[in-house]
Amino acid sequence: MATVIAAQQRRSDYERLAAPELAVIVPTYNERANLAELARRISAALDGVAFEVVIVDDDSPDGTAELARELARHDPRFRCLQRVGRRGLASACVEGMLATCAPYLAVIDADLQHDELLLPRMLERLQSGHADLVVASRYLDGSVVPGWSEDRRLLSRLGTALVQRLPRLRGLSDPLSGFFAISRPALEGTVRRLSAIGFKLLLDILLSAPVPLRVVELPYRFRSRRFGSSKLDARVAVEFLLLLADKALGGVVPARFLLFAAVGATGVLVHLAFLVTSLEVLGTSFVTAQTLATVAAMVFNFALDNELTWADRRLRGLAWLRGLASFVLVCGLGAIANVGVAAALYARDTAWPLAAAGGILVGAVWNYVVSGFYTWGERSGR
Repeated sequence: MATVIAAQQRRSDYERLAAPELAVIVPTYNERANLAELARRISAALDGVAFEVVIVDDDSPDGTAELARELARHDPRFRCLQRVGRRGLASACVEGMLATCAPYLAVIDADLQHDELLLPRMLERLQSGHADLVVASRYLDGSVVPGWSEDRRLLSRLGTALVQRLPRLRGLSDPLSGFFAISRPALEGTVRRLSAIGFKLLLDILLSAPVPLRVVELPYRFRSRRFGSSKLDARVAVEFLLLLADKALGGVVPARFLLFAAVGATGVLVHLAFLVTSLEVLGTSFVTAQTLATVAAMVFNFALDNELTWADRRLRGLAWLRGLASFVLVCGLGAIANVGVAAALYARDTAWPLAAAGGILVGAVWNYVVSGFYTWGERSGR
């Protein structure tokens, strides 16, 4: 009898693990110090629930993926999806969601700031059928957000106030939360519309859904980070604005191209600054000044594009120098295309401002597509 009971228990355990009810998606980058504790906390919080945890690691240099695989060897409810050559929290979460068969999906940070004890309540709300999306809010009555600096608190409030003006987001206290759960049908109806830019996947989902989703918000206590450093920097703010721009344009113009063009416009200012300095301060000839200004602008544009436009494919070390050489060659050919198109348009009696604009547009598109393909190894053009 004991043997039969043990066999039935093993079968029950297998079925539970093979068909998780909830998948918890954990995007990571340099979170090795927090991972074991997070695994312990999620396991305790979801005791009695058929769940799995999909750790999506963007090739962390601190060995996060190796530890995730070690956890999976001891507990098959944990899995590691390691991404090489690309980064981004939103896209990591989407890949993790699509890699599981669970009918309900939750996203939680690895830094232990999100309260994993809320996961069972989130699952219950989704299972009730009364909600498509459950959001853990930092700003409802009963929520607590300790340890934030005044700058971070202000930025969070400003960002939230900005997006709350959008029709679909009115009435939501925390549309920028990084801790939420969603049903599989809601995800599948939205996933092909997602921009998957930056850190604000919840905002992306809310704005991309073909029809407004039924949203429930729950208060929770937002904890302070224990180990590691925050990923918040200027790039996060830029990607937030890019996401809004991408939604406003309906994806007609790639958001990455908009950023590339903005960097190029900034490079014009750098070019002019070097040109004036060389002419007026250093007293060089115009040809020398123009050459120095052109080189300075190209290096500036490459460095900024490497940090912002193609941050998910950022080049380092010798690859940075090879990328710079490639970028200069591409932009040189782009300049030839610019002049050639502008001259051809002008020869057809096109007004010179339009001819110049045509040349600039062709040159910008050339530089974006070709540098993306060769310099940063981009294959999708986005």
